[in-house]
Amino acid sequence: DVMFLTGTDEHGQKIEEKARAAGQTPQEFVDQIVAGIQSLWKLMNISNDRFIRTTDPYHVQSIQKIFRQLYEKGDIYKSTYKGKYCTPCESFWTETQLVDGKCPDCGREVIDAEEEAYFFRLSSYADRIMKLFQEQPDFLEPASRMNEMINNFLKPGLQDLAVSRTSFTWGIPVDFDPGHVVYVWVDALSNYITALGYGNDTYHDFDRYWPADVHFVGKEITRFHSIIWPALLMALDLPVPKKVFGHGWLLLEGGKMSKSKGNVVDPVVLSKRYGVDALRYFLLREFPFGSDGVFSNELLISRINSDLANDLGNLVSRTTAMVLKYFDGKLPAEQRREDADGELISMASGLRDAFEAQMEKFAFQNALMEIFRVISRANKYIDETAPWTLAKREEDRPRLARVLYNLLETIRICSCLLTPFIPETSEKIRQQIGAGEKETSWAAAGAFGVLPAAASVQKGEALFPRIDMKQELMELEANGMTTVSDKTAPEKAEEKPEEKAKAAEAGTESPEGVALVGIEDFAKISFKVAKILSCEPVKKAKKLYKLMVDAGEAEPRQIVSGIAPWYQPEELTGRQIVLVSNLKPATLCGVASQGMLLAASNGENDVRVLFVDGDVAPGSRVR
Repeated sequence: DVMFLTGTDEHGQKIEEKARAAGQTPQEFVDQIVAGIQSLWKLMNISNDRFIRTTDPYHVQSIQKIFRQLYEKGDIYKSTYKGKYCTPCESFWTETQLVDGKCPDCGREVIDAEEEAYFFRLSSYADRIMKLFQEQPDFLEPASRMNEMINNFLKPGLQDLAVSRTSFTWGIPVDFDPGHVVYVWVDALSNYITALGYGNDTYHDFDRYWPADVHFVGKEITRFHSIIWPALLMALDLPVPKKVFGHGWLLLEGGKMSKSKGNVVDPVVLSKRYGVDALRYFLLREFPFGSDGVFSNELLISRINSDLANDLGNLVSRTTAMVLKYFDGKLPAEQRREDADGELISMASGLRDAFEAQMEKFAFQNALMEIFRVISRANKYIDETAPWTLAKREEDRPRLARVLYNLLETIRICSCLLTPFIPETSEKIRQQIGAGEKETSWAAAGAFGVLPAAASVQKGEALFPRIDMKQELMELEANGMTTVSDKTAPEKAEEKPEEKAKAAEAGTESPEGVALVGIEDFAKISFKVAKILSCEPVKKAKKLYKLMVDAGEAEPRQIVSGIAPWYQPEELTGRQIVLVSNLKPATLCGVASQGMLLAASNGENDVRVLFVDGDVAPGSRVR
């Protein structure tokens, strides 16, 4: 029983100003934006149950009731605000909270603001919020977000919060003081309960669905959802949500996407070119959900080719083709099982539980890795059992039938669990292998042997045709659709002998023939202690490992290192290394790397990682 709610925050000074610049009313301006969002959600097969707009009449009615309730209780009072304000972020800041005089969240310029406002007594709830964090350590995830809230906001002390504005009019009026409009904190945050019927008669789901199991929010607004929102709920004598999860940002190698930089990636264009399922899969597989992720066309194409075309696509096409070729699309009842089947059956039978454990932690990347571990084993099983050889001998046909049945069952289980990620493809797979509704339920995904032996297999088109990387990148560049990593950097011209001699004579080159650097340049390099959280091989790259490391930052970062010949993953996980943390992001064999670890080499065949011994906190500077 799930209620998936999403929606749009449509009030505020920023909207009012942009509508004016566009020659529209604020309502006209937001109407066209919302239409685009809802169209995109439909295109991407996002199946939300309810879509709330903060301009919806029932929400307006509820907010006015909530505001009055807080005022009458004494949790809201009138005063004057004076300080700094960031219009794009709709955030107030004190002078000390600014970074280089700019908004600490977005880095834009702030303006001086002074106006009459109603304030919420946020400071009165500081102790209760701290207690919430201490008693429910998994209330805010990833854990790094909670540490950030405690150290940056709770420990320095919470300030009372302006919850009304008088400098603009596009907002919900405070019904007992018409010069004021309700500000975003009470207006937008309260959507989670107004959309369930709190304070209105439009819906009647509040008792059924509140408190929410989880709020998924962008990491830049975790402060609002983990501190301000719980405090408002406490003031209303309502339970807080069970969990807030702050996801990361999608970045390009040059940093955040920005319309002003002209580097925004259009999901509509990508979906039409590569398919909705391919894009959904990439976004949930390429990087941990709680971390930032780097996007490039090269990474997307590489993931489509390696996982969806090579692994999943080949498994389905090879299996269905052999069932059609050797048994006319229907397997016989007589089948012979052998010991060689045990490992695949065991992995497929236990897949649902392993998958569920990762999904419960919102570790979507790991959940997909569990599925594709089984898919890889199934492809290997084909090579081990060699069905084409079994097909040559009549006495081996029962064995051939069992091999193909094991493959069909493995595909069925994987397709069930892939449904949340690639729903259209999962349905195509089920049709190809002849699985009905009964065989594709959650219960059926936890059992091996559910598919009827006589299920009718059908020929289907290739699920994900392989893409020619070189040709595709050329076409994208011709159409102006390149991302930073797709562009080949010009090779550095070789230094002429006379130039090297001049450098040595001038004292700008060391005795080893390496250019000398000044202390100013060396100081630009940031070395940090980092802890290796996980390590896995990079596909089709014998020397590369992909590592997730904790560098004491808001979220783990991903790096790639060519140390696979000298270390096993289990030798590295949990160890502390020295990380070059401000290295420009790069892409190695289609995998994004956001840093470099330090290692020493004693010739080409002996490489040693520089580990840090002792109890040193991740993020500590190396000097």
